[in-house]
Amino acid sequence: MSSQQDKKDKDFSISPLGGQGVITIVGVGLISGSFAIALKEKGFAKHVIGVSRTEASAKKALELGIIDEALPLEEAVKKSDFIYVAIPVDATIPVMQQIMDLITDQQIVADAGSTKYVLCEALKDHPMRKRFVATHPMWGTEYSGPEAAVRDAFIGRACVICEKEKTDAAAVATVENIYRELGMNLIYMDAESHDRHAAYVSHISHITSFALANTVLEKEKEEDAIFELAGGGFESTVRLAKSSPAMWAPIFMQNRENVLDVLNEHIAQLRKFKACLEKENYEYLNELMNNANKIKRILK
Repeated sequence: MSSQQDKKDKDFSISPLGGQGVITIVGVGLISGSFAIALKEKGFAKHVIGVSRTEASAKKALELGIIDEALPLEEAVKKSDFIYVAIPVDATIPVMQQIMDLITDQQIVADAGSTKYVLCEALKDHPMRKRFVATHPMWGTEYSGPEAAVRDAFIGRACVICEKEKTDAAAVATVENIYRELGMNLIYMDAESHDRHAAYVSHISHITSFALANTVLEKEKEEDAIFELAGGGFESTVRLAKSSPAMWAPIFMQNRENVLDVLNEHIAQLRKFKACLEKENYEYLNELMNNANKIKRILK
């Protein structure tokens, strides 16, 4: 056997994903890019194909070495063992339906969306539903695009897997193995529970950050003052306000009922603080803050 053939066999040996370890990432941004980097480093992926809405993002992902080639969706899916979808949730359903129409029972599809119920409902009767693993890696930053992708992104983070019982056991086991190898802690929920809890611990944080940024921009007209006086507390609180509206507006709308529920409670809590200050009720003000300090027991 020639040395060239030896190299080919080595490069395209059996991957833990099965087949030749060819994966497609649909969307080449923060989550998918970081995922692709990790899969290459862990030996899960031998070849990464990128599908992007824009030519500029695909070109940047190629330049950064996140993907090995860029292809249209249909061509990419047909060449892949594993397809990972990480795009805005309003675009995910039509794209996922197109993917599910193309795959065979030897391929695996997973998504990374921040909402799960609407997508799971849309795919529940699809004949290839068993090859889809609904996941949500609970990690992200305020940055987007291929340039935002980083190494070791998922270590120590939680990943939610929904509707495990509706997916082929071998497909679930493969995805579970991938996330564990990336250092993630796995949590299992039904899709409705996921969306409710995500509203409480993630979605409300983003709305609050957007609202606080707008509050400060409205009241503080001197941008230099914001820059010069902003301390660590302000920066950490409004950091999420730099997140992409194209990604977060669809999340809020898809999870509207749960977001409204937690938003109403948040507004009620703000009114309590407002009333304390208006009435100079410092005893109740301290009580509210001491109660909030209980979060220390959960978040170290």
